[in-house]
Amino acid sequence: MGERLPPAAPSECGAYCGFGGCGGPATDSTLSRPRVDPQEGPRRPWYVRLILALQRRKYGVELEASRLWGRLPRSFLLLTLLYRTLDRADSPLEPGMRALVQLRISQINWCAFCVDLMSASAIERAVAPDKLEALAAFEESALFSGREKAALAYAQAVTDPARPVDHPVFERLRAHFGEQEILELTALAAFQNMTSKFNAALSVPPQGFCTRRAAARR
Repeated sequence: MGERLPPAAPSECGAYCGFGGCGGPATDSTLSRPRVDPQEGPRRPWYVRLILALQRRKYGVELEASRLWGRLPRSFLLLTLLYRTLDRADSPLEPGMRALVQLRISQINWCAFCVDLMSASAIERAVAPDKLEALAAFEESALFSGREKAALAYAQAVTDPARPVDHPVFERLRAHFGEQEILELTALAAFQNMTSKFNAALSVPPQGFCTRRAAARR
């Protein structure tokens, strides 16, 4: 096994949203604006405007990452449709576990925006605060089930560029998941890696979703 992968730098939500004890220096992802202006470019097509309008209804604001993807309108449309197929109500993967997998990948990839959003999603899906705080050290925590640990270990291995997904990791996964579930989990991990790397590279900042969701839960 390789060394434990690093979590990202703390978001404004702090330990409550998955950065407890993580350490690490502050990064450019703490900047207040992305490195590329999401406002530039041609007029947005109707379907981009519709997606952003739905985000305003759900979150109260447009997602900064979506505004950037909106400059690649056809890619943004396909990306949105793909995510809806992976994070759907009848997915064979539990909603809370999906959020934990996405959050852990976001930590590893230093995506402050993703950590903020996925922490809020985990809270919305009734993931316990202690789990969010313990996520970076899930293997040593009794808070996670064997199924959750297998999924998180696999997601970490998929994300780690230093080594391939080895046989023990995959056999551990097989002990808890069927083939269809493994396909779903792999697709979700691949999706989150792509989007979190996009956001981290462009320094998309957190928007305070976790803080507001945590306050609403109290």
